[in-house]
Amino acid sequence: MASIPFPSPDPRADRRAEYAEALAGDGDIEAAIEMLSGAMDLVPQWAAGWYRLGEFLERAGKVEAAGNAWQRAIAADPSDRLGASLRRDLLLQTQLHESMPSRFVETLFDQYAGGFDKSLVGKLNYRGPSIMLKALNAAGFSRAPRALDLGCGTGLMGETLRPHCDWLGGYDISAGMLAQARRKGVYDLLDKRDISQLQLGEDQFDLIVAVDVFIYLGALERITGWCAGSLNAGSVLAFTVEAGDKPVELRESRRFAHSRDYIEGLLQDAGFAGISVSTCVLRQDRGQDIVALCAVASPVPFRHDREPDGEAHALA
Repeated sequence: MASIPFPSPDPRADRRAEYAEALAGDGDIEAAIEMLSGAMDLVPQWAAGWYRLGEFLERAGKVEAAGNAWQRAIAADPSDRLGASLRRDLLLQTQLHESMPSRFVETLFDQYAGGFDKSLVGKLNYRGPSIMLKALNAAGFSRAPRALDLGCGTGLMGETLRPHCDWLGGYDISAGMLAQARRKGVYDLLDKRDISQLQLGEDQFDLIVAVDVFIYLGALERITGWCAGSLNAGSVLAFTVEAGDKPVELRESRRFAHSRDYIEGLLQDAGFAGISVSTCVLRQDRGQDIVALCAVASPVPFRHDREPDGEAHALA
């Protein structure tokens, strides 16, 4: 992802990087490292170059050097749109970040937006929306006056949810994904938001869903707290995560997994009741089923001394 879409400011460095790619493609990784290292002497602030050099060094088994290269990439681009911090943490088996860099997530999905639906549904057998609707119905869901699709992406969940709500909004960090969702015409509101940084406001909802979204956040205390404060009494929060053994674990896929105990405790601490967490398979990755958890819960009444809206009950 790093070397082609993000060229350096120096054509000489770009040429050396192209030679390095060719050498790496031929299997001469040591020569590729030497060639790209020479390019980095010309452009020491080129984040994409450091990122790619880290990948070469990792292939060569030079763990410490790879970690240093990714650290240089972060220093060159503190927003970390290439996700170098995730590669570093995975390589060194440390977890220094509790969430993914927002710019990395934005860049990733802007690049994938055009072919996202075809890839996710056609190749990865994605079935998140139907699983989510089934879980909601099992929890007594009937209809939501106001629903919010967090991390709505291209609108796959929105298409499924639209017949079951009177008003539907979608938040996503990727302008490219929002453009795809807008073409489907199923949302009343689409807004570019970083859901890891949401602040409580006046908007209240009767249903908030997040399908295959929290896997990019890691620690979920902040977002579940926001959801608890943004739901009317008697409403519902429903989301999926990849199932893991540890409370929060960064996987080689550069997605986070969460344990059932963590999810249940998280929701209880945030003031939710009627918590249901079920096991499901949302999609496949490299031919293997990705086991996930689907959580459905309602906030307890009378939170934050706020009067509930009597017209906003979405569930029986």
